[in-house]
Amino acid sequence: MSTDVSKQPPKTFTQDEAFNASLEYFKNDDLAARVWLNKYALKDSQGNIYEQTPNDMHHRIAKELARVEQKYSNPLSEKQIFNLIKDFKYIVPQGSPMAGIGNPYQIASLSNCFVIGNSGDSDSYGGIMKIDQEQVQLMKRRGGVGHDLSHIRPKGSAVKNSALTSTGIVPFMERYSNSTREVAQDGRRGALMLSVSVNHPDSEDFINAKLEQGKVTGANISVKIDDGFMKAVKNNSNYVQKYPVFSDNPKVSKTIVANDLWKKIVHNAWKSAEPGMLFWDTIINESVPDCYADLGYKTVSTNPCGEIPLCPYDSCRLLAINLFSYVDKPFTKKASFNFELFKKHIAAAQRIMDDIIDLELEKIDNILQKIDADPELDDVKALERNLWINIKRKAEQGRRTGIGITAEGDMLAALGIQYGSEAGNAFSLEVHKTIAIEAYRGSVHLAKERGAFEIFDAEREKNNPFINRLKEADNKLYYEMLEYGRRNIALLTIAPTGTTSLMTQTTSGIEPVFLPVYKRRRKVNPNDKDAQIDFVDEVGDSWEEYVVFHHKFKQWMEVNGIDTSKKFKQDELDTLIKKSPYYKATSNDVDWLSKVSMQGAIQKWVDHSISVTINLPNDVTEELVGQLYLKAWEVGCKGVTVYRDGSRSGVLIANDEKEDSQELLTAFPIKRPEVLEADVVRFQNNKEKWIAFIGLIDDKPYEIFTGLTDDEVGILIPRWVNKGVIIKSREENGNSRYDFQYKNKRGYKTTIEGLSYKFNPEFWNYAKLISSTLRHGMPIDKIVDLINSLQLDSESINTWKNGVGRALKHYVADGTHAKGQVCDSCKSENLIYQEGCLTCKDCGSSKCG
Repeated sequence: MSTDVSKQPPKTFTQDEAFNASLEYFKNDDLAARVWLNKYALKDSQGNIYEQTPNDMHHRIAKELARVEQKYSNPLSEKQIFNLIKDFKYIVPQGSPMAGIGNPYQIASLSNCFVIGNSGDSDSYGGIMKIDQEQVQLMKRRGGVGHDLSHIRPKGSAVKNSALTSTGIVPFMERYSNSTREVAQDGRRGALMLSVSVNHPDSEDFINAKLEQGKVTGANISVKIDDGFMKAVKNNSNYVQKYPVFSDNPKVSKTIVANDLWKKIVHNAWKSAEPGMLFWDTIINESVPDCYADLGYKTVSTNPCGEIPLCPYDSCRLLAINLFSYVDKPFTKKASFNFELFKKHIAAAQRIMDDIIDLELEKIDNILQKIDADPELDDVKALERNLWINIKRKAEQGRRTGIGITAEGDMLAALGIQYGSEAGNAFSLEVHKTIAIEAYRGSVHLAKERGAFEIFDAEREKNNPFINRLKEADNKLYYEMLEYGRRNIALLTIAPTGTTSLMTQTTSGIEPVFLPVYKRRRKVNPNDKDAQIDFVDEVGDSWEEYVVFHHKFKQWMEVNGIDTSKKFKQDELDTLIKKSPYYKATSNDVDWLSKVSMQGAIQKWVDHSISVTINLPNDVTEELVGQLYLKAWEVGCKGVTVYRDGSRSGVLIANDEKEDSQELLTAFPIKRPEVLEADVVRFQNNKEKWIAFIGLIDDKPYEIFTGLTDDEVGILIPRWVNKGVIIKSREENGNSRYDFQYKNKRGYKTTIEGLSYKFNPEFWNYAKLISSTLRHGMPIDKIVDLINSLQLDSESINTWKNGVGRALKHYVADGTHAKGQVCDSCKSENLIYQEGCLTCKDCGSSKCG
């Protein structure tokens, strides 16, 4: 009797089976194996794992893409597609496509990025809340979201409701930020970009919002800078802000000295790596989709990393081409770039990207079916349903794609060309010009086979600078496009490729190598046989230091007959680096103005935008940051972000193994002042709503009260309240009493009496203990470690302990190393505090619990 194999349950693997197999696949690269297994291996909500190595994933993806190909003429076979994507060698679908294609266990979008907004730029409260809901709905489907706040009326404007005047932009920044932090995406934090025009009268409040500790921690922010403002900066002249922005008949008008606001933007970027700059006139003037602005394709904001400017309800899926793989005989004198194979694969990549749009439309249909099947009332489901209908319509109509690259730094090194040199910039420009021409050629050929995107109109595009550069570079391509149209409204981008580059084992995106060689530490048991102890920390733990080579640097060593297993001394490593093509080509070596010029030149051949960070040492001046921003605008960049080593909210940390500095004890007053400024911090704890009141001196925590917030304890204050004062007084029985007081929106004072007994009294003695350590200046991260180490029998006390730790993490300086903690995703001990969360420097995962 035969068995129907098709009805047998799919094979599953244990965590260890999958990890060990993927570890072998990645040639013992522990980090790559863990990142792939945790983020991209096919699994269900019960934790069953259905893929053992990336080979299984690539077969899954190839099978689905081949199914779509069968709908069209001249289809690629599953084998052809598999050979293009296997081993992450040539074509790499990024993030959401990699996790979602052929995934029956997760109802999610394949789009990496979305932008949302209201038609008519409505700034009604209902319109603002609608955006909040749409943002959450997209984030739960794995999408990063961007939206613009320039339509919100400035602070103090008249409104026809009980408030009488508008609160301005900042409270809504906080609302959207808080919503982002509440949404978990399979262990990933939500990603949000908030933008505002520099022409808006509240733009200074916008750029200052993130400087306040604990504020707007769930969003990146960027300012949309127009040419008029930049000219006013250069000419040291005035600039007129308006609401509505750029209106001929503004309701609000405000004249400012452009350089005053410019210096504030530059200072904040120098101090905290934000805001980013979006050179908005350049974006709009160069944008091909904006040729169709009156048909709904007016660009309004960007995705969280800034590489995809989008109109409301449009989305984009991303794919990277691994540039290193087109270098023949890498790291030898005979190294060359295989442009013939490269061009062939660009056409295939554009074809695959178009197939992914068809798969995305299927995914959206599944999302709509899920919404329809949900038990909620129709009016509850209506907003989510309309959101996805709008997104589906934009995807069908424009068929936008996002072809990018990774391994730019490794490609140049393999060719023996120094990143950032004139030769390096010239070669990179040739590569990106080739991508633009061949991707557009591929889209034209797809239009011939499959039909042009629905609203294609060559007449609308005839004056677009990007299209005219293509015409000048390849006249035949241009006239083919006039005849057949184009399959996709816009095609190209350069994204950061964070985890993608971990799996390609290359440098990330367009960036140079961060460091070719660096050291890590791992904790060891000093009693183990042959244990090597290189470092003992202040709590007595023993650590071994070991050298990690960047993958392609290691390949350079092997090509040149250097033993990679040898235990090198530091001076030997320094000598090795000087001999290598990575010398003077790291992120901290590259001349900053040269990098900006390179970005501007390449931007001419990227129809969307480029995500790039200018890494600066800690001691650079604000003046230099301003020069870099000005240069970026002058050379035609669409956006730019600077990161000064060690600045707040940083995304990269220098690998220097510096001894931890001993923090001086804070000179708090011996006697508690009667009134303390206070922060209100809200968070989820064991799926319960908690609140913390944190008394401050000089913006540093001095005391803390925390617990559940509900009707029983009486801690009921509006969500917009995040500041107030804690007042200490005496009761008749002589006991101390601590009251929290805040001002309501009409300016009247509201008092919540007795914080010391509003919460569970079981917590009070522990609260006094924690507050005492705060008052004596113990570093916040050490207090968090102390709290985490408390062994308490009571379940409620343990829950409270976790809540106190979560509240205090908001005050740990960004970049502080979290000693003794391990990343859940990659098991690295290389964790830092960032915006109240623990962030892994190795794999980028973040934990806010």
